[in-house]
Amino acid sequence: MPVLQLTKANFKHTIESNDFVIVDFWAPWCQPCVAFTPVFEAASEQNPDIVFGMVNTEDDPEISEYFEVEKIPGILVIREQAGIHAQVGEIGAPALDKIIEWARAYDMTQVREYYAQQEAAAAK
Repeated sequence: MPVLQLTKANFKHTIESNDFVIVDFWAPWCQPCVAFTPVFEAASEQNPDIVFGMVNTEDDPEISEYFEVEKIPGILVIREQAGIHAQVGEIGAPALDKIIEWARAYDMTQVREYYAQQEAAAAK
C-alpha cells in the first residue's frame, strides 16, 4: 500500500477509518527525515494491513501542534484511534520493524476499557 500524504483534510478520516495507522512527521528541510522516507515506504510495502501516512510539518503545522510534535523526524503509532507509541529521532529499518512488531502485539484491552468508561460517564 502506498504511503498517504496526511493533511488537515484527510487526517481525521484516516485515523477514524483504519484500525492501525503509523504516522511519520517530517519536513523537507530535515535531512534525517528525508533519509527515513525510503525506510518508511519499504515498511508500508511489507505491511499492507497497516496504513502509513506522512505529515509535512511545514504544510500542516496544526496536526503536529495538536500532537505536540516538537522534534522531527518522529513517528506516531495509532491503533483503534489511540496513540500507543511515539518515537522521536532517527531510526533505521530494524528499529521500525521492532516497533511494528511490538504494536501488532500490543494488548488493546485496557485502552478499550478506558474508552468504554469515558463513554459511560459521558452518557450519565
